[in-house]
Parts: sequence; C-alpha cells; structure tokens
Amino acid sequence: MNSDDLDFFALVADAGSISAAAMRAGCDASTISRRITQLEQSLNARLFSRSGRGVVLTPQGEVLIDHARQVGAVIASARAALSTLSRQGPARVRIAAQPTIAKVLFGALFHAIRGRYPDTQIHFTEGLASQILAELQAGDIDIAILYKPAYPGSLAYEPLLFEQLCLLTPADSEVTAEQLRARGLADIPLVLPSTHHGLRVLVQAMAARRGFTPQIVLESDSSIAITLDLVAKNCGCTVLPLAAAEAEIAAGRLRAFPLDGEDAERCIALVLGKTRTATADLWVLNELIRAVATQLVHAQTWPGARVAPREHPPPA
Repeated sequence: MNSDDLDFFALVADAGSISAAAMRAGCDASTISRRITQLEQSLNARLFSRSGRGVVLTPQGEVLIDHARQVGAVIASARAALSTLSRQGPARVRIAAQPTIAKVLFGALFHAIRGRYPDTQIHFTEGLASQILAELQAGDIDIAILYKPAYPGSLAYEPLLFEQLCLLTPADSEVTAEQLRARGLADIPLVLPSTHHGLRVLVQAMAARRGFTPQIVLESDSSIAITLDLVAKNCGCTVLPLAAAEAEIAAGRLRAFPLDGEDAERCIALVLGKTRTATADLWVLNELIRAVATQLVHAQTWPGARVAPREHPPPA
C-alpha cells in the first residue's frame, strides 16, 4: 500500500464508479481497476461492492476511506508548503563580482532576483579576485562572478561570457589602429597591475606568444577608476575590457583599440561557494545571472562581450 493507491481508492469512492474516476484522473479505467485490485490484495480486504450502477464502499472500505483522506491531506499540505518555500527562495543571497563585472551586472541583476524572490535579502559585494575567493572558501559568499584565472585550481568555473580586451590610451595619444595591427602592444608604455594580478598574467602571456616583452612603465594596484585617470593624464596606456572605460571613452578622455585574437579575451565565469542555499535555489539564481548577462549582451549594454557556450545544460 502506498499513497498513490490510496489516492486512487479515494478517487473511486468519491466518483462512485471506476469509469468516472478514470475520467477525473485522465487515465484508463483498466489502470484504476488494477490498482484497486492490488490494494485489496495487499490489505486482504474487499473495499468496494461492485454493481452495474457503480461501486459502494464495504465496511472495510468505510474504515479505510478516512485514513486515505487524512494521508491525502497531509501530502497535499506538504506539497503546498514546499511550493511556497520554493517561491519564497532563500532568506538571503550573497553575490560577489570583480569591479568591471559588478558595474555592468549588479543593477539589472537586483531587479531580476527581486522579481523572482521578492522576500529574499540581497547582498552584493565588489572586490578583487583574491578577496572574493577567500570569502567563497569561508562560506561568506554564495555565488561569485569572476574573471577565470589562467590556473583555476580546484574551483569549478562555469563560463558565462567572453569579454574582449582593449588597449586604452589618452585621448591625444599617437597610437593608431594600424600600429596595433602591425606591432600589437610592443613598444607601447603600459600601466598594469603588479605580477600577481590575472590581467597582468594575461598580458604577459599574450606578449610571450607574440615574441615581445611588454613595456610596463607603471604598476598600479589601485582601483580601475584610478588606473583610467592615470591613463587620461598621460602616464601610459592600459589593457582593460571596453565596459570598464565606457564613460571615459564617451566623454572623450580616453580612446579604445580592440585587441585581436582569442587570447585577447577574458572569460567571465560563475563560481559557487560553500553555501547553505538549497541546490534548487542555486540553480534558479545561476539561471537568473546567466539570463541577465545574456540580455545585457544582446541589448549591447555590455560592450565587447559575447555569450559563452554552455558547458552543462540546465536541470529539467
């Protein structure tokens, strides 16, 4: 005996006949008849008296029907409670991103999460990759959106977007697109982070593949805003995604030259922390992040980005 058998039993008792119960359940009468017979055999009791006009409960059936309805009510209550909890989502969600990503993504992502989980408290954090990774390992962050490092270690990075890198120069720089096509970044004075930074590693690896050593005139581990200001003040040029300097380019303070080659792209990826958030809610949040990022790319509000192919399909 199981809850499905009891459901069929109660359905027949309420409908008054097996054929009427089958119509309500949307299945064959033979299926319901077989399940009732199996239930009677398992209980060693006859539950219905059958006639040409339908069925009526036997004394044994009268005893069982109350229990069947109680079981049905408990299961329906449990399903309703789980459904309500699923709609409510997690009590709190903590999402972190590196500055350029946060600048483009967080506003639209807030509205998407609030629309899906209106009662969830949303916490956004912006920071450097080293800080975010430490908080992920400590369980202080649920989901991070990061530039995938050259050596990702044991963490699983789920690609989200690919973002093209640009050479950013002062507005009055003599650098030309023809020079970049011919020589790349060779001989261009660069303002870059120090050696531990992922962007510095990427530029140096790109230069090595092209056979030159980058000319780094200034190391700056400051914010992106400070780095862009240093470039605008003719301290050198830098390499960043187009989205990082969109306002400065529009204001005429900087110029941007897209860099050629697949190795001039950075992968933006989702990373999960040691979170207590339910797996189902994590999948929903991941899909929301992916949907928002994709919409921003298609709306051309994430300049220089393209959507990454999915490595893992969403759950059914």
